[in-house]
Amino acid sequence: MSAREERQALPSRTTSLYDYALFRHGIEPDGRIPRRGYPLPDGPSEPSRENLTWQQAQDEVTDALTPLLADPDPVRAADAVHRRAAELAMPHRTLRAHTARLALTDEAAARLTARHLIRTGTDVAAVCVGMALMIRLGEPEDVPCLTTLGMLSGLADAAGAALDPLDRQAAALLVIRHRDRSGELTSLTDAITTGDVGAIRSALLSLPDEDRALWLGRRIAEAADLHGLLLDGPQDADLLALTGRLLHRMADQRDARADILDYLPAQTVYETLVRQADRLPPTPDHQALLLSTALDLHSGPAALLNWRPGRRRALLDALDRQLPPAAPEPVPGDRRADWFRRNRHLPFARSDAGDPPRWELAVVHGPADSSAVETRILVDGVPLVPALFGKGRAHSPEYLLDSGRLRAAREPREVQLCEAYCTEGCCGALYVTIRRDGDEVVWDGWRGAVGPTPPAYRFDAAAYDAELARAGQDHSWCWPARSTARLIAAGLRDRPDLTSRWELAPSWVSTDWQDPDTTVVLLRYKPSAPPPGTGGSLYFTWRLPDDDGPPRDRAAAALQRLETEDPKAFAVFDGGNNELAVALGYREPPCTPQA
Repeated sequence: MSAREERQALPSRTTSLYDYALFRHGIEPDGRIPRRGYPLPDGPSEPSRENLTWQQAQDEVTDALTPLLADPDPVRAADAVHRRAAELAMPHRTLRAHTARLALTDEAAARLTARHLIRTGTDVAAVCVGMALMIRLGEPEDVPCLTTLGMLSGLADAAGAALDPLDRQAAALLVIRHRDRSGELTSLTDAITTGDVGAIRSALLSLPDEDRALWLGRRIAEAADLHGLLLDGPQDADLLALTGRLLHRMADQRDARADILDYLPAQTVYETLVRQADRLPPTPDHQALLLSTALDLHSGPAALLNWRPGRRRALLDALDRQLPPAAPEPVPGDRRADWFRRNRHLPFARSDAGDPPRWELAVVHGPADSSAVETRILVDGVPLVPALFGKGRAHSPEYLLDSGRLRAAREPREVQLCEAYCTEGCCGALYVTIRRDGDEVVWDGWRGAVGPTPPAYRFDAAAYDAELARAGQDHSWCWPARSTARLIAAGLRDRPDLTSRWELAPSWVSTDWQDPDTTVVLLRYKPSAPPPGTGGSLYFTWRLPDDDGPPRDRAAAALQRLETEDPKAFAVFDGGNNELAVALGYREPPCTPQA
């Protein structure tokens, strides 16, 4: 029987998880750590307490562990923690979260106990307690033990969090191994493990162009020591292009805090990219990449980095000089070139009201192949949504500008500026109350901000209204299908009878997320006399692919059709209340929606 076949004989309830991880790694013939890590040894299943509230869990962990962690004898304290952690019978993530927040009366004693737990703990719960404490108390000498435990699939997240303050590269390598589900980054992690700089560079440059390969952008940069590679080869055009892609991915506030804010060498790497930008061949892809970088620096989360006074403007000026002028007219059939034309001016425009102006709106569409458009709100040059919320992009201009939500009146109005990607019910939303007070517009009454409550902002009312009017009239961010959608939405606001006559109401009008050249009208049907025993609503999706006609003509034709035809007859049924759908004879939508 081989050592690999015997490996299940070693673990027992008296073998520490640390020793078990060393054993599993030691019997690997090639020394490679498997993607997603080694499985945990057999043992009791993770506890689950469905009715456990957050406050109840906090109280239980505090009462159980706080006095034990003050014991100056780490062996005795660790044994006690081991027993109490098991008795709590709490999900491991919950146990870690509350342990990390404990108020410690003796940090030195707690550190020794945590160190003993991660080296000798035989139970996942006890080791999780030690790792949670290490997030705050860990020291460089703890890196090898944490890295070893991170090889186990059930401990990778906790080990990564504890390693982050101590060794960013080790933490990043661990995170990549356990989150790279497709295996696209395996060659990179293998090269990093060998320490071969040439192999690391080759693996980096071999990453697929698709955005999905870079969703771990910050971790890729940290694990591969991108900063160090740039120092060794600042004129490497291929590496510079990849650097731009990684920075842009890190600056994307798609669904959480932007990674660029946690990438420690971010400013230096931006400086290197801009300083060496002339090394990039002037291809459309590279020009789009540099413009995306400028947009990130101007109004994205990258603007929140701790820049020296005037340095960010200097970088933008340098990028402005590097980029060619925009084409004067639309570029039919070339979405990237047309995106460049429409956005070329945005990050470089200077305001007559000062630089930066007190209150500014920047509507940003990017990248060229998506429907993502956000209304970035800047105060004194600082983007508010990433500064105050950081869990998603700001709302679209259709929601904030076309609707008039940002207009200020004497009657206060609460406005949602951003909603978490996973919905407000999950991770919240950012709200502000807008009102006019004499010759000022006041933003206060904040709700949902992360961290301390933001101050009240006061803006000159005339300048505020002028900026709002300018942004509302500037449609340069809009491409034909999006213009069609905006015109249809405006027509439906002006004439609600176009849909109400069919017992319908517009729910959403925009462009398809994956196909920006298709206008989508989502309609909600709530019958006035539903069949007995039913209720709720149904949804119908009307898709209008771009036919190269002028948006105004296409929108007019769509509105005209609504005057004479019930959309339920030509739009695609797209779900809703199941009982109502069955009663009315609707089936699941076909795989290929009709136009």
